[in-house]
Amino acid sequence: MKASVEGSTFLFLFLLSTLCFIEKISCHVIDTLANTQVLKDGETIISSGGSFELGFFSPSSKSKNRYLGIWYKNISIQTVVWVANREISLVDAVDFLEVIKPGLVILCDTNCII
Repeated sequence: MKASVEGSTFLFLFLLSTLCFIEKISCHVIDTLANTQVLKDGETIISSGGSFELGFFSPSSKSKNRYLGIWYKNISIQTVVWVANREISLVDAVDFLEVIKPGLVILCDTNCII
């Protein structure tokens, strides 16, 4: 009986430690971009506090216009609070944001004219 309890305890601790390890791997997110890093359409950056998310979005499911913006992360209806390219939308699927050097970023479509 004692061996069975010890085996169960070991199995429980093993599964718990494995779960904790997997949780750390799956929850790793970035909240900054370093020099020459690129943020592509479909990728996002979540703020360190987890309240905001930066990425490309469309104002509606029917719109082909894409914008770079920041929205609340934990609100079910996407509520955008800031838009970088409000005047000029992106329409290509190859949109990206690149950090050239600290404080200098470029927002590009296929031709990099934005």
